[in-house]
Amino acid sequence: MSEEIGRTLFDHLVELAAFELGGDEAEYLRRELNKQLDAIHELEAVPLDADTPITSHGVPYTQEISAPPREDRWQPFPDTEKLMGQAPETEDGYIVVPDIPHEEL
Repeated sequence: MSEEIGRTLFDHLVELAAFELGGDEAEYLRRELNKQLDAIHELEAVPLDADTPITSHGVPYTQEISAPPREDRWQPFPDTEKLMGQAPETEDGYIVVPDIPHEEL
């Protein structure tokens, strides 16, 4: 198995994502990410004709086989106080989220 994502790069990604991972968790996740990259490289190695069209899905979604888009409707939640009561911190009807530190790349 290739190690495209080494420990240093993985630690940097974890810091950017503001994750808190234990040692075993981090190593498991790093191994799984490397396995996914290996699978992607295997797919990239499949020879394709130059005239093979790019697709985002194996099944074309034409109007004949697709359901029509549903109408967007606003449906207010019936008990907003109960919903907001589940948030750790609120202010003026909004959920307060922690500030995520940013760094220039």
